[in-house]
Amino acid sequence: MKAFPEVKKNFGFGCMRLPLKDEAVDCAEFAQMVDIFLDYGFNYFDTAHGYMNGRSEAALRECLTSRHPRDRYVLADKLSTHHFQREEDIRPLFASQLAACGVEYFDFYLMHAQNRSSFAKYKACRAYETALELLKEGRIRHLGISFHDKAEVLEQILREYPQIEVVQIQFNYVDYEDEAVQSRKCYEVCERHGKPVIVMEPVKGGCLVNLPDAAQKILDELHGGSSASYAIRFAAGFPNVRMVLSGMGNLDMMRENAGLMRDVQPLSAAEREALQKVVAVFRSLDLIPCTSCRYCTEVCPQHIGIPDLFALLNARRMFRKGNAEYYYENVYTGAGTKAKDCLKCGSCEKLCPQHLPVRELLARVSAEFDT
Repeated sequence: MKAFPEVKKNFGFGCMRLPLKDEAVDCAEFAQMVDIFLDYGFNYFDTAHGYMNGRSEAALRECLTSRHPRDRYVLADKLSTHHFQREEDIRPLFASQLAACGVEYFDFYLMHAQNRSSFAKYKACRAYETALELLKEGRIRHLGISFHDKAEVLEQILREYPQIEVVQIQFNYVDYEDEAVQSRKCYEVCERHGKPVIVMEPVKGGCLVNLPDAAQKILDELHGGSSASYAIRFAAGFPNVRMVLSGMGNLDMMRENAGLMRDVQPLSAAEREALQKVVAVFRSLDLIPCTSCRYCTEVCPQHIGIPDLFALLNARRMFRKGNAEYYYENVYTGAGTKAKDCLKCGSCEKLCPQHLPVRELLARVSAEFDT
């Protein structure tokens, strides 16, 4: 596995779900989280131009890059498909990202959310060639991709662009053998090509933190750590995994995960067996595998809170006695933003990293709640 000497340890801070206060990033809390992360000996921060509707990069400038020396942290950013339409857009976008983050170069720059269709666009716009030019200029130190598609597409990308140094994939114990996500198969492609893996969604957007009762009971019987700790240790236990990212939204999450990863221990045989039983519980519930990345909400003409509505339907299936109906009517929807108000334009499905049939799933939500 390729070494990246500037990266300390194998745990990264994913800056996609930062703490909020009055709908803005709570920079006081985020700054404390940054300091704790660095004090634990970690230094890898991951962002993208569209994260938190553009607030992530600015928050990193305020809480990280303006407060710590440049050699204290490693910063990864991404080129996202919906922020450029032609080759001429890429360099100005890149310059705006550097300015937003308050840095002169990115340690890692990833072609974001690659799949079959987006890869075609990146090729047509010479995005990879532009990134390789920026690499030669020293404005990027390492080139990578983040990936959401089947293993055969990843194979194609790595064959066509062997200069790619690292691959970020969705990887957790529920998706490991899932034929839609193909975590194991994608991991094996990376191994064959000698590309280190960065893990995203180790807790599947929080789905592996708040487990259904039957699944939680299985892990409780181990008398070990939290449900999140088992998921993170699963991801970290693979030899070609260079980095596990965690999107931490508060100080408690930071302290728990940083403490866990400071001296991470591999799963025992009993723990691996327990996780297989948890997977079986999830399969039996037929839950919507949404990770709440919120890319869909950026393009929805009706401004429907799609991930929130999916989470409510999941909650209703897991906890039949919950108050999902109240939240649907009074918190997550309003005039024109209910599931029934979907125009079925399909813009959301083009961006969904999980390749979900969003329109069909919103119809299910509507059947459940729009009565």
